[in-house]
Amino acid sequence: MNKSSENPEEDRVSLQSDGKMQANGVAKEALGVLQTFRRSIRRPAEKSPRSPNRKESKVTSRAESESPSSLPPGSPSLSAGSPAASPLKTRGGFFQKKDEDLTDMTQHKRKPLARSKTDPNMSKLTDSLLKKGSSLRRSLRFPSKKENDKAARQEPPAAEALPEMREEKETEVEEMEEMEELYTLPEIPHTPLSVMQINKLIEMEVLEEAHLNLLAMRLEFQKEQQQTGDNSPMELAKKEKDLALLYTDLRKKICTIVCDSNSFPARNKALLVHVARIIQEEEKRAEEPGGLPDSWMEAWREAVSQGVQVKVNGVHLEKKEHNSSWLAVHLGLLGKTIVEDLENVKRELRWSYPPSFKVFSTYVKSYHRIIGQHLRKLEPQVTELKDLYALLDWILNKYKSEKIMGSFSLQPDMAEESADLQLQEGFLKQLLEKYCCKVKEDMSVLLDRVIELEHETVWKDKTEPQREDNLLLSLFPMDIWTAVKGKVDHSGKLDPDLVKKVIVSCLEELKSFPRKEHMAAYQDSCPHEVEGFKQEVKGLIVRLMEVLEEQFKEDVKPFLRRMMTRKWLTNDDDFKQLDGRIQQLSHHCDSMRPPHVKEFASRLHYYVVKEYVGQLMKNNYSCRNRNHEKAGAKINEQWNKLTDLFDDMKSRHEWLHHVGLDLSTIIGQNKADIKNHLQPLVEHYPDFSKKHLVAVLYFRGLQRGREHRLILQKLTALRKEVGSTSTDRGQVLFGDMQVTANTDCLSNPLFSCLSFLQTHS
Repeated sequence: MNKSSENPEEDRVSLQSDGKMQANGVAKEALGVLQTFRRSIRRPAEKSPRSPNRKESKVTSRAESESPSSLPPGSPSLSAGSPAASPLKTRGGFFQKKDEDLTDMTQHKRKPLARSKTDPNMSKLTDSLLKKGSSLRRSLRFPSKKENDKAARQEPPAAEALPEMREEKETEVEEMEEMEELYTLPEIPHTPLSVMQINKLIEMEVLEEAHLNLLAMRLEFQKEQQQTGDNSPMELAKKEKDLALLYTDLRKKICTIVCDSNSFPARNKALLVHVARIIQEEEKRAEEPGGLPDSWMEAWREAVSQGVQVKVNGVHLEKKEHNSSWLAVHLGLLGKTIVEDLENVKRELRWSYPPSFKVFSTYVKSYHRIIGQHLRKLEPQVTELKDLYALLDWILNKYKSEKIMGSFSLQPDMAEESADLQLQEGFLKQLLEKYCCKVKEDMSVLLDRVIELEHETVWKDKTEPQREDNLLLSLFPMDIWTAVKGKVDHSGKLDPDLVKKVIVSCLEELKSFPRKEHMAAYQDSCPHEVEGFKQEVKGLIVRLMEVLEEQFKEDVKPFLRRMMTRKWLTNDDDFKQLDGRIQQLSHHCDSMRPPHVKEFASRLHYYVVKEYVGQLMKNNYSCRNRNHEKAGAKINEQWNKLTDLFDDMKSRHEWLHHVGLDLSTIIGQNKADIKNHLQPLVEHYPDFSKKHLVAVLYFRGLQRGREHRLILQKLTALRKEVGSTSTDRGQVLFGDMQVTANTDCLSNPLFSCLSFLQTHS
C-alpha cells in the first residue's frame, strides 16, 4: 500500500525540497503549489521565473535560506539549494535513473522560485529537455496521478485562488524597488564542474551556477599557481586558458542578455539580477589572477549601447523617392522610440540593478551618443531645404523638448540628466552652413521664377502695368520680400544667431538682381522707359552708397578720436579696431562692381586720412622725454597699413599716401633738423599752413624757443617758393582741417608777441 495515501500529511512533509517543515507546513505547502500554479498562468512560457521586482530576488546568504543538515557532507553541489546529488557530477554519466528523474521533477515543481530559466537538475530527464523549447514544455507538462491526488487535497478552490492572484499582482507593483547595493555571495563549490559542464550552464543561461563554478575553478588555479611558482606546469597553463575561454563565453552571454534586455524585458528580467551580481563580483576580483583583463562595467555599458543601437537601427526609414516627407516621418518615429524605450528602462529595467549601475543615466547617455552618430550618417541624404530645416529643428528644439527628452513620463529621473545630443565636433556648424547655402540656392531659383512670371504676365503680352497713386506698381518686389521674410522668420525659430547669416545669404543672391543688362533688350522699343529705369537705379545706388558711408563713419569715429593721445602711444587696441573695420569694408567692396567701388573707396579713404591726421591738430597730447621718436615710428607703421588697405580697395586718392610719411619724419627728427625736412610736405600739400605746423610741433614737444622760430620761418620761405596758386582744389587736405587754438601762449604773452613780430618781420 502506498505510504503517501495512508498518511497524506507525512507525504506532504516528505516532498519538501530541503526537508524543512514548520508547524504551519501544510499551509506553506498548499501556498507553494498555488504559487506555482499562478506563475504557470501568468507566464507559461517564461524561461526565467524570478522577478527582480520582488524582494525575494535580493541575493542573500545560501546558509540563511537552507539547512546545512539537509546536504551530504562531501557533496560537490553547484549550490546549497541544489539536490543532494548533482546530475552534472555523477560518475555514471550525465543522467540518473528514471525514478530519480521523476522525484527531482516533483521537487522542481514544488520550488516556488527557481534560480534562472533552466535549472541544471532538469538535465536528468532526457536530452530533449536541453533542446529548444524545453522551458515551454516544462511549464505545460502534465502532473502524475500521484500529484493530481495531492493537488486535489491541497489546492483551494479557483474562486479563492483568483482573488489571491489579483492581490499578489497588485503587491508586485507596489513593491518595485531597486536592488540593494550590498549582497552576500552564495557558497562557492569546493570542487568545480568540468569545463564542458560549466560551458553548458552558460549556454543554458544558468548564470549564477556557472559563475560560482568559475570562481571555484579560479580559486583552484590561484592555489596551484602559488604552489608551483614561476615553474608553471602544462596543466596549469591549460587551466588558465580554459578560464579565459569560459570567462569570455560568460561575458558574451551577459552582453547578449543586456543588449536584448530593453527589447525583451520580461524574458531577461530575472537574468539581469544575476548579471548585475556577477559584474559586481568580477569588479571586486579584477586584480586577482585568472579573470579577464578589461572592465566588466565597461563591457556592460557597451552592451547597453549596442542595445540602443539595435533600437535606433530598427526605426523605419523610407526612401525619399517614395515619400517627400521621409525625414520628418523618420525623426518623429525616432523620438517616439526613444521615449518608449526610456520609459521601459525607468519602469522595468532599473529595478534589476543596484543603484551604482545608474541604469537610467547610462541609457540616456547612450541615446545621446548613438542618436548623434545616426544623424551624422543621415546628413548626406539631406539635400533639400525643407529636410535641412526639419533636421535642425529636431536637433535644436524637439530633442530637448517635452516631446522627447523633456517628456513628463521620464521625470523626475531626467531632471538630473543633460538633454543635449552628443554631436560630432563641427557637425552642427556644418549643418548651419549647409542650410545657409541652400537658402541662397533657393533664392536664386525663386528670382528666376519671379523673372519668368514677370515676363509672362507683363512683358510678353505688353500688359499695362498697375498703378498706385498714379505711380507705376510692380508686384514682384513684394514676392521677393515675402520669400526673404519667410526664410528669415524660419531661421529665427532654429537659432537667433542663424538669422543674420540667412539675411546675408539672401542679400548675396539679391545683389545682382535686377541687373541693368536685363533691361537693355528693351532699349530700342522703350528708350524713355529704360532710360528712366537707369536713372532710378543710379539714384538708388547713390543713396545706398551714402547710407553705407555714414554707417562706416559712425562705426570708426570712436577709434579715430583716440589717435595721437597718451593711450594711443602705449596701446594699439583702438588702431586694431580701426584696422579691422577697414578690412571688413574692403571685403564688402570686393563684391561691388568697379565703377561704384572706386568712388566709394576713395571717399572713405579721404575721410580716414583727414580724421587720422586731424588728431594732430587738436593739441590733445605733447610728447616729452624723447617720446617723439616713438610717436614718429608708430605713425609711420600705422600709415603703411592704412595705405595698403586702401590700395587694395582701388582708391583713386594715391596723393594721400605721402602725408603720413612726411609728418612722421618731422615728428621723429631732432628739433635742429626739422626745418630741413619741411620741403616734401609743402610740395605735396601746398595748403599746409603755419597753424598746422604749430600744432604738429606742439605734438612733437616743441612749443617755443629759437628752433621753433626758425622752423616757422623756413615754412614761410618754402610756401613762397611753391606758391599758393599751384594748389589743386581737387587735392585739398589741410585747407578743410580745423586746428585747435593753443592756449599755452597766454602764459607768456610777451614772449609770444616777440616771436610773432620776428616771424613776420
